[in-house]
Amino acid sequence: MAAGVKAAELRELSEEELVAKLREAKAELFNLRVQRATGQLDNHRRLQVVRKDVAKIYTIMRERELGLSVAPDEVSA
Repeated sequence: MAAGVKAAELRELSEEELVAKLREAKAELFNLRVQRATGQLDNHRRLQVVRKDVAKIYTIMRERELGLSVAPDEVSA
């Protein structure tokens, strides 16, 4: 249940899909933090998994910005 997203899966996404995934992960992270603060959080490991997912997304976005990797739609063009 606490499985995160693989970096290879994220690299296959376009820039817009990455941004959408980042928004979803940040919203989930916010909700998990609220649950932890109110004592309702059941799975504390999920916090760490979502934080790492956010970091992976930021890393892939930065790699593309630096030209170390390219988005899949740029490869076919």
